[in-house]
Amino acid sequence: MTITQLEYIIAVDSYRNFGQAASSCHVTQPTLSMQIQKLEEELDVKLFDRSKLPVIATAIGAEIIQQARLVVREHAKIDELISYFRGEVKGELHLAVIPTLAPYLVPLFVVPFLDNYPKVHLRISEMPTEEIIKQLRNNSIDCGLLATPLHEKGIQEKPLFYEPFVAYLSKNSSLFNKTTLRPQDLHATNEPVWLLDEGHCLRAQVMQLCRLRGTASKENRLLYQTGSLETLRRMVESHKGLTILPELSIANFRTKELDLVRYFKEPEPVREISLVTHRHFVKQGLTDALGEQIQRVVPEKMLKKKLVVPIVEA
Repeated sequence: MTITQLEYIIAVDSYRNFGQAASSCHVTQPTLSMQIQKLEEELDVKLFDRSKLPVIATAIGAEIIQQARLVVREHAKIDELISYFRGEVKGELHLAVIPTLAPYLVPLFVVPFLDNYPKVHLRISEMPTEEIIKQLRNNSIDCGLLATPLHEKGIQEKPLFYEPFVAYLSKNSSLFNKTTLRPQDLHATNEPVWLLDEGHCLRAQVMQLCRLRGTASKENRLLYQTGSLETLRRMVESHKGLTILPELSIANFRTKELDLVRYFKEPEPVREISLVTHRHFVKQGLTDALGEQIQRVVPEKMLKKKLVVPIVEA
């Protein structure tokens, strides 16, 4: 039994596909399959049910893979600890980012980060918060960028910045003539509020900010749900009502789009963006460097702590 073989079965379990697993391990599929078969022969058990698509682990296979994740994680600590104490920033880092943040933040930091640390291999995936937490716990990813606080057992949070919310209003909105808004202004309106689907932490924060309850209408208020901030914007522009956007998402707005943006008066509501890891995570040097790079590229005003809108369904 080798560490490499354990890494191969973990990859197959993660991807549910031998070809994709081999690609992620930078080997050919025959090589990966042969090594897994050798491990199965050594253990005298079948680790995967190959008759099903996607491939799934057998009952005993699932238990062995769970232990394999622990072994591989502990083994990796040796090299990571040596690099950390030498002050080296190198190695592989798999980062997951929530969809309402990734398109606006990743382009700001990814190139300078890789330029500054040429020995780092960075892999980035978009995932909802729930999936990030799940994959942190099973060691499928190294860290995540998402809105906090989460209050999740075993998950460590390192706040990086505080991103303000802005309102995006239809020209027909009763709030359009206001130059700035207060949260109370949102509480009083019966206009349509365009929301993200359930599962997005931003949805819960907007519901808190607007004091919405579940999916029920308040008088004539309409709640429209989608999975895209872009769709929310288009609904406001084409119809009426309002939505709430994170400020980084408006960085490339044109003048006609900026005309529909309204900032909140101080203290402006924000979402706390943190770099999160599992409590057993050891690539401290890598995440420290990543966090510092992100803080260098966001607007300076976002580094100051402000009133955080909770991630709790109203």
